[in-house]
Amino acid sequence: MKRQENKNSKWRNLIATTAMSLLMGGVFIGANVTPAFAQEEAPVAEPRQFGAKAGALVSAAQDFMAADQTSAALTEPNKALALEDISSYERGIIYQMQGQGYYELGQLKQAIGAFENAIGSGGLLPNEISGLRVQIAQLLIVDEQYVRGAQMLEDWDRAGGELKPAHIDLLVSAWVQAERYRRALPWAERWFNTASPKERKHFDLLNFLFNSLEMPAKQADIVKQMINRWPEDRTLWDAWASMLVSGGREDEAFEVSKMLYLGGAYSTPQDFERIVQYYSYYDMPYQAAQILEREMNAGKIQQTSDKLVQLSDLLRQAREYKRAIPILEKAAASSGKGKLFADLGEALYNNGQCDKAEAAFKNAMERGFDRGKAWSLIANCRYDSAAGQDRLNCLMSDTEKKAAPWTALRAHAVSAFDNVPASSREASNARKWKSFIRAESKAFTDRCIFQAKVKQERCFIAIRQAYSNEFLAGRFELGDDTCTPYKAEFDSLYRQNRAEDEN
Repeated sequence: MKRQENKNSKWRNLIATTAMSLLMGGVFIGANVTPAFAQEEAPVAEPRQFGAKAGALVSAAQDFMAADQTSAALTEPNKALALEDISSYERGIIYQMQGQGYYELGQLKQAIGAFENAIGSGGLLPNEISGLRVQIAQLLIVDEQYVRGAQMLEDWDRAGGELKPAHIDLLVSAWVQAERYRRALPWAERWFNTASPKERKHFDLLNFLFNSLEMPAKQADIVKQMINRWPEDRTLWDAWASMLVSGGREDEAFEVSKMLYLGGAYSTPQDFERIVQYYSYYDMPYQAAQILEREMNAGKIQQTSDKLVQLSDLLRQAREYKRAIPILEKAAASSGKGKLFADLGEALYNNGQCDKAEAAFKNAMERGFDRGKAWSLIANCRYDSAAGQDRLNCLMSDTEKKAAPWTALRAHAVSAFDNVPASSREASNARKWKSFIRAESKAFTDRCIFQAKVKQERCFIAIRQAYSNEFLAGRFELGDDTCTPYKAEFDSLYRQNRAEDEN
């Protein structure tokens, strides 16, 4: 957008000089008058010649003008106008001479007034009046009375006057300087269509007007033509990409930017940062990280803490946690910010390095990072570490269960959740986690008790069956050796009561 504003300013500055350049050397743009336009004024019936007094003064004025004594020359027409009984024709010619003198001195308003007086004298022919009107229109534009001057030229065109290319150029200049772009557009298109050969300025003007009038389709067409003519011009490609974005065609804009980057057209940090943002926006964080890292290493993007953080974020989005860690370590060490140490802790956590993650989170808390969030992440890391350990089984003794890493890490997780401040937003979640861990432990204990009871009942059935078969077999035979430990308990519960009954 800034580049476009600069271009607009450049155009206005260029056009501001156009009208004056058209009038350089004291020569107005000539005008051809058609018969239809000439009929606007009634023919003059009086003689078209000077009397002796007025003629002498006019001749003296011409001599002063020839000697480049313009100020002195202007005194003579004033004397002539003061004469009695001068004709309308003489008055018209004298006012024209006066207007030319004022113009030579750069006194445009006075020149305009003199030429208007010449028209009002009643002594000029229609074609002379027409020519003066075109000259007045030009002077108005040079005098920055853009709207009035442009309207006079348009009126003259509608009345049948023949506009030369330079007149059209002047009309475009006037309407653009007045910021009346919609009025300028048809004249600019006419100027463009009749230009042969077409130069860069013709294309630039239409591009400027289409952009100012928010006509993206027409602007796209002109920019395409310009790219074909000047493919090496980066500003055209940038304008093309910008139009694609404005038109909701971001995918195509990305392809244009990608082509420029891969073609080596980019050179500024802003260019490289924009292509990184494009890749990130289109969910390609790994490619974005590659470009950012490459250009930082090449010195084309300054390696600041913020850029290191951006690089680490992109790598983490791409699940490249291991690569993100040394970058985050560097960024955290250089900035000393708690948030960066917390980000480092998360990266270490995602990489399964809980001890280092815990150290990073503690560094973050020392620098003011949210204690509730930090301790929750430490607790989660400890809990996740327990999942990688051998799980408990019901055959283990109570001592073995308590000493197992799985049990110790889960207990450490609970103690970390205990450190979450009650006022923290994480407190409720921490309580739920502790309840879940305790419920999980209880479920394991209940499962072991259930399994033991099932085993006991199955073995009691087997022992009872063995006793029933003892009369036939002549001996006690227990087919399942794993049930032997349950025989004493079975006997104490059932055989002792039976013996007492028999006695």
